[in-house]
Amino acid sequence: MAIIGFILCLVITAVAAVLLLRKYNPQGVLLLSGILMVALGAILGLSPVDVQKSTGTVVFDIIRYVEEKFISNFSRAGLQIMVIGGYVAFMNKIEATNMMVHLAVKPLSFLKKAPYVAAVLAIPIGQLLFITTPSAAGVGLLLVATLYPILVNLGVSKITALSAIAFATLFDQGPGSANTLAASGLADLTTVQYFVEYQVPRVIPTTVLLMVVFYFYNRWADKRDVKAGKDIYGPRMDEAQKPDVPGYFALLPVLPILFLLLFSGYVGIRDVNISTTVAMICSLLISLVCVFVRKRNFRDLLSLFKDFFQGMGKVFAGVVSLIVCAEVFSGGLISLGFIDTLVSGTSKLGAGAIAITVIISIIIFMAAMLMGSGNAAFFSFGPLIPGIASKLGISSVKMIVPMQLSASMGRAASPIAGVIVAICEVAGVSPVDLAKRNTAPLVVGVIVLITIHFILI
Repeated sequence: MAIIGFILCLVITAVAAVLLLRKYNPQGVLLLSGILMVALGAILGLSPVDVQKSTGTVVFDIIRYVEEKFISNFSRAGLQIMVIGGYVAFMNKIEATNMMVHLAVKPLSFLKKAPYVAAVLAIPIGQLLFITTPSAAGVGLLLVATLYPILVNLGVSKITALSAIAFATLFDQGPGSANTLAASGLADLTTVQYFVEYQVPRVIPTTVLLMVVFYFYNRWADKRDVKAGKDIYGPRMDEAQKPDVPGYFALLPVLPILFLLLFSGYVGIRDVNISTTVAMICSLLISLVCVFVRKRNFRDLLSLFKDFFQGMGKVFAGVVSLIVCAEVFSGGLISLGFIDTLVSGTSKLGAGAIAITVIISIIIFMAAMLMGSGNAAFFSFGPLIPGIASKLGISSVKMIVPMQLSASMGRAASPIAGVIVAICEVAGVSPVDLAKRNTAPLVVGVIVLITIHFILI
């Protein structure tokens, strides 16, 4: 029966992939595919519908399953992403983003002759922010609001700028990451020990090599797109035309980042730790005060809330809804035993520890691409690793590290991943195009990561 479930997964996934490539609505494709797989899993007896409390009938349990996905996502990451989207729209409305770009581009104008260097430098900057704020979609939107317009004005193509932002969220690392917490627990290590002794020594050299690959690959890909007649560059702001707002407005788009860094627990005030949503709302209130000081019109001030909430609504319709549908889809894969069949098949190959680790790391990378979530991919495979490692006679950590990092790398090559959808929605770029652009460098990155891992152990 498990083989039948696996075959059904392949067929449904293949049909869904074809529909997505033909530009069918992704939310509809993923939601219906996910519901179908969840239903088949229950009918075939492979997995009961995973709901907190059954309604008493399978049909309504499936509907409740979708409802719970909406509720859990909205209360967890959905609200955060929506608030960031609203803040980005608000910054654009009051021209704070334009002022930030106007002031930032002048001292960085020397990078106009080397735009790909500018894009590459954005990767480690974003990675540092991602350690303090472990939400890929949240960090992606923050960087779209701050780094993206600067990169575009320096002559970086839209898709290369977005690729740099996606690469900034490649590695789920640091004590705040859910994947780090799960991996360290499976390896019987503290999160800090796992981060310092196992993640950092592998992430740093992999990142450096990926930056080199990123530079040459994106330069080549942009030239290819230009020859094909594609419009790959965004509109640049005229540097001579200063936005009609005070200079200090340039600080408003980066206020949330400053708040998150200051109260992160890694720097600044260690007794205070705030969420991304709190940082965004505090920044919004400060921005409203700045606008009121400038305009002295309370009616106009309140009318700006409309732009904030419209930005939230736009992100919900385009990003949060897709994240929920992608989670239903990945849940369907799990219901039909897709992950369990892959792992059991791999463990029966009779290969050595290194070969099994390489194979499962690649499978997790591909699963993350398919499921749109590094967490879902690793959480599905992770609990099975200690048992496999024990049979192979090696420590769990030797297998877990490349698998955990490969999972988050696969997310950046998925057109249904929250971070990819979120940043593409704001920039007006196709998530499929960005996922395609990221895939080749990331395949190289996974090979480099696994190689470095086995050199270090």
